[in-house]
Amino acid sequence: MTGNGLKTSHVRISGRVQGVRYRAWAVEQAVRLGVTGWVRNRADGTVEAVFQGSEAMVKNMIEMCRQGPSGAKVGGLTVEPMPPQDFYDFKQRATE
Repeated sequence: MTGNGLKTSHVRISGRVQGVRYRAWAVEQAVRLGVTGWVRNRADGTVEAVFQGSEAMVKNMIEMCRQGPSGAKVGGLTVEPMPPQDFYDFKQRATE
């Protein structure tokens, strides 16, 4: 937790997570929870995201990502803390 009450986590999700609406699903869930940040596909077949919000909101989002949308088969998930960013919403970014 930072002094301003925000928790920011960098998340990498592996498995069958591309081509199953994972990014669109993540945007829907983040908006519903009030989480800010972004999500994108990676060229290596993983999905990468940054989630920012209260500790409870970010924890909830990460737990939902362990399951993902129907059609996804999450094989692994890594989480690393990072400094707070200036996010105002949650966006889907282009593949990198």
